[in-house]
Amino acid sequence: MTFEGWALILIFAALTVALAKPIGLWLHALYEGRRTPLHAVLGPVERGFYKLAGIDPTAEQSWRRYAVHMLLFQVATLLFTYAILRLQAVLPLNPRELAGQSPDLAFNTAISFTANTNWQSYSGETLSILSQMLGLTIHNFLSAATGIAIAFALFRGFARRQASGIGNFWADLTRVTLYLLLPICVIYALFLVFSGVPQAFASLVDATTLEGAKQSIVLGPVASQEAIKMLGTNGGGFFNANSAHPFENPTALTNLVQMLSIFAIGSGMTWCFGKAMGNTRQGWAILAAMMLLFLAGAGVTYWQEAAGNPNLHALGLAGGNMEGKEVRFGIAASALFSVVTTAASCGAVNAMHDSFTALGGMIPLFNMQLGEVVIGGVGAGIYGFLVFAILAVFVAGLMVGRTPEYVGKKIESREVKLAVLAIAILPLSILGLTALSSVLPQGLAGPLNKGPHGFTEILYAFTSATGNNGSAFAGLTAATPYYNGLLGLAMWLGRFFMIVPILAVAGSLAAKKYTPETAGSFPTTGPLWVGLLVGIILIVGGLTFLPSLALGPIADHIAMVRGQLF
Repeated sequence: MTFEGWALILIFAALTVALAKPIGLWLHALYEGRRTPLHAVLGPVERGFYKLAGIDPTAEQSWRRYAVHMLLFQVATLLFTYAILRLQAVLPLNPRELAGQSPDLAFNTAISFTANTNWQSYSGETLSILSQMLGLTIHNFLSAATGIAIAFALFRGFARRQASGIGNFWADLTRVTLYLLLPICVIYALFLVFSGVPQAFASLVDATTLEGAKQSIVLGPVASQEAIKMLGTNGGGFFNANSAHPFENPTALTNLVQMLSIFAIGSGMTWCFGKAMGNTRQGWAILAAMMLLFLAGAGVTYWQEAAGNPNLHALGLAGGNMEGKEVRFGIAASALFSVVTTAASCGAVNAMHDSFTALGGMIPLFNMQLGEVVIGGVGAGIYGFLVFAILAVFVAGLMVGRTPEYVGKKIESREVKLAVLAIAILPLSILGLTALSSVLPQGLAGPLNKGPHGFTEILYAFTSATGNNGSAFAGLTAATPYYNGLLGLAMWLGRFFMIVPILAVAGSLAAKKYTPETAGSFPTTGPLWVGLLVGIILIVGGLTFLPSLALGPIADHIAMVRGQLF
């Protein structure tokens, strides 16, 4: 470990906190539907969309109507992308004449990008320019905007008094896309092009290697996809090596900007929530809890990767664990990136997590098992965190002997049941599908390694899919009909079987009247509340997933320390 490594982690944390308010202000304007400086240019475009689609953006929707419209939109875009991937061979902008994807792979990929997971059972270089742009990049915008829209709906549930509506899905989706994601990504893509990231319709460039051999390197509109990939916490790479590829992430500066863009909207959502509740201290308390969990995870991962493998030390190979890492980033930046991308629902990687030490790789895995609520993705982090907040105030209510309250709303049995239902989908999908794949021949054919490490490869895949993260532990052959099917199912369950109960919570809360705080109310802005939030998240995650972690990375670590190989 070095001073520079720790400084990078702390500076990154400080920048994340500093971005919360300015981004939160812009998000709050969109949440309220207020006019922004961009409306002068993009307002006619927004109104044109509504007119063409026959939508009244001022029409309020109940939570059921909001959910139905959202789900139908996801199914329609899924089928659209599936068709593009299957018909890739006969569609234009395919200069390398690539074949279409198989039915199971196209099914997996279409669900993956629809659900904001961006799991890649395919190599990024096997898709045409049209498939990358029209099939996948559009999903990067729409799935990210959907997550923010769901968060806005939940905010309205807490903020409104005896109301039947929680907003309009189409208005939320359109405003977030036009006034937030699109303008930032235009500037972001230009920065990436300036930094050396390709943005072209040329498909190949020929190069001569140091050995004198000829090599064809794939090109394409990389910068535009990379920008929304990171900002929208999507994570799907244009290239198979993802952000470890120099065409996606060429310098230390682009690496830092990419990490900041993963957290930027997530941190801003916390301030936006506090502002929507009329008390920004609520948002700062949530961000404080998130940052405590993040710093703990980043510290452990950096410590383990810097410590390295004792078995290699015994052979006289001193130093930290550089296996699977890019020299231009080093240990600290690689460890930090792994925690950032799994604390949010991003899944982009600049190092191979399968090559991390056992405990260094366990932290990214555990981040996802917590529901990626540590800052979290665009929208998904804050609404997942608020589910834990509902459980926390329920526990606090039991301790003080009164009906729990949070930001002026009584939390009763209906909200607690729905919160538990939303959280329960994670272990049901992750542990159930991992157990199934650990005994079936089709599942056991996937892992490259045996023993605890092989089990971790399976566990990580279903955790990443259900958590809508998309990062791969590597080592698992997932491009098979068995894994394509089950991972696709896990992605759909993890995304929409969580969103629907959350919208039901929003509808239930919106119908309640405001309950003012009294002397007996449990405070939800101070250190005690932050500690309770962190404790509930760790206890729920620990009790649920500790046995699986013990069978995987913890057993793998013990074997490493004892010099055993599987």
